Amino acid sequence: MNIPETKPLNPQPPVDIDLLRTFLAIAETRSFSKAAERVFRTPSAVSMQMKKLEDTLGTVVFNRDSRSVSLTAEGEMLVGYARRILALSNEMLARFIMPDVAGTVRLGAADDHGERLLPQVLTRFAETHPNVSVDVVIENTQQLLPRFERGDLDVVIHTARPESALPPDGVVLIEEQLVWAGVKGGCAWEREPLPVSIWEEGCSWRANAVEALGEAGRNFRIAYMSAHTAAQRAALMSDLAVAPLPASCVRAPLICLGEKQGLPTLGTYQSRMRVRHDAGECSRAVADHVLACYEALESGALEC
Repeated sequence: MNIPETKPLNPQPPVDIDLLRTFLAIAETRSFSKAAERVFRTPSAVSMQMKKLEDTLGTVVFNRDSRSVSLTAEGEMLVGYARRILALSNEMLARFIMPDVAGTVRLGAADDHGERLLPQVLTRFAETHPNVSVDVVIENTQQLLPRFERGDLDVVIHTARPESALPPDGVVLIEEQLVWAGVKGGCAWEREPLPVSIWEEGCSWRANAVEALGEAGRNFRIAYMSAHTAAQRAALMSDLAVAPLPASCVRAPLICLGEKQGLPTLGTYQSRMRVRHDAGECSRAVADHVLACYEALESGALEC
């Protein structure tokens, strides 16, 4: 019996993990320049990397024009593969290079931080420290700080007014402008007294709003009270009230309101972090990831 002759298949070149890392940075930021900042390369180097990736795969993964970057169908498919490959690579390195870095970190965060950046912090941390678990507590600042002082939390992310004293173990993550927010086309800002959605005493956003309204002589009433930004958004989108929010949190259908609507200018507030003085390596690693994410947010390399 004659067996047909077979020719060996030409081996395909492996995909460089660095290319996948850069690809994911572009997919997440939708920008070659922002991705370049994240992976510490020049925009031209990033473009060359993506050309090499597309040549290797034999397909186009991005739709590009002068204003935007979007994923093709093949690019959307590649995102899943790239994330799994990078996660497995990071897990392998962690097992061999940092086998003893294991434990649990108790992380407390105010609600707006939990909604905006915490998912990205935790995702990146899990990739680099798969043996470390993070127990997350989401509460308002007035509840978080006493728990931190009692030793119930290792790391805490909270809000504060800029003029308040910064403890020795504290660091300012970012200082942001507060603005009045309302729904587009709404009329809550026209009502008298002004219906406001805020939280209880001690909230830095509340303090700024009450102080500004008092100085402007604007009558107001607390129409809606919630410590959760998702609930506040619901009140705003129903046109039940206006609320003080960080400018970066105001997204459609919400809009920024101001002097044109007879509302006083609000000051800034700070996002701060505190780490226990006896924090171990795991807690320090979480804190480093939090710092990196806020630095990327401030530089524009990361969008929340």
